Amino acid sequence: MSSPHSVKRRAIIKSIGGLVATGALSPMARAQSDKRIVVSDPGGPYALAYRKAFYDPFEKATGIQVINIARDSQPLAQFSAMVKTRNFMWDVTTLTLSADVLPLEEQGFLEPIGLDSKQFPGLLPDAVRPDWLGVNVYGTVLAYRKDKYGAKGPTSLRDMWDVARFPGRRSLRRSPVDSLEQALMADGVPRDKLYPLDVDRAFRSLDKIKPHVAVWWSTGAQASQLLQNGDVDQIITWTSRAQASIDSGAPVAIVWNDATYAIEGWGIPKGSPRAELAKAFVRFCADPVRQSVMPQYVATGPTNRDAFKFIDPARAALLPTAPDNVKLAVNQNAAWWDKNRRAVTERFNNWLIA
Repeated sequence: MSSPHSVKRRAIIKSIGGLVATGALSPMARAQSDKRIVVSDPGGPYALAYRKAFYDPFEKATGIQVINIARDSQPLAQFSAMVKTRNFMWDVTTLTLSADVLPLEEQGFLEPIGLDSKQFPGLLPDAVRPDWLGVNVYGTVLAYRKDKYGAKGPTSLRDMWDVARFPGRRSLRRSPVDSLEQALMADGVPRDKLYPLDVDRAFRSLDKIKPHVAVWWSTGAQASQLLQNGDVDQIITWTSRAQASIDSGAPVAIVWNDATYAIEGWGIPKGSPRAELAKAFVRFCADPVRQSVMPQYVATGPTNRDAFKFIDPARAALLPTAPDNVKLAVNQNAAWWDKNRRAVTERFNNWLIA
């Protein structure tokens, strides 16, 4: 019987060959193998994960060099400015469906890639749009320090809001996205009844926890440092950041109950002079074998469900899209946030400084 590793090696060879044979790597991309593309990503552990899963294999398969740079934590303004000025600092970037893709589509700022879900039957339905391809699912969870709470740590967002039973330093994200959902679940709203969000009720719930929040973090690196160093006892953070702390030996536990999750993937700024090369790269990243590599470095879930065939079961259990985890989580409603983001963000920012 073949081992998972030998199966993976054969699958890698087959998938790369298939991409070339089927034209997923376009003739233009193959003919211009001396070219390069600049890809922006969140940096940190994601840069290494993307390099191992996508950048290096794409370079090997096509001869097209991939130069990666870290982007702003919120790429929407930078992306829009590049399209308007035609000053393209990069050719592909990671975009979140719930935060970035819909606003960019409305403005016509995304390069058409010609993607169709029928071309990628293994991918989650929400991961394929004509101008965007989702390649990883990240979760937002409650994490806590076990050296503070021992075996009696919080098990839900209600517990995080219960400062009497669970005293300690808390940290939440400096953003209404996720924070409103978390506030409502902490206030007793069932996961399947969250949307449309009751904004007034969410802010009333946030009012209760606000005096007890020591830090409102704004970047993943900041959240990691707070948790890793024990600067806070409980934190709402991304699963990849919490798991990285655990992998490095920190006494941290993850609470999957009441998690939220969103899909992140690749978009191309409209008008990029290297759009054809960028499109070849985006299509390359749909491959299940390639997606199976990323969770080795960051605890994100693949969008191609076939990728789980190549992921060690012990590692798969730590990912947001693992069956036991995803059933406890809520998929962010991208359409609701697209409609309400501006007004809610303004209210949230004013509320923070009030």
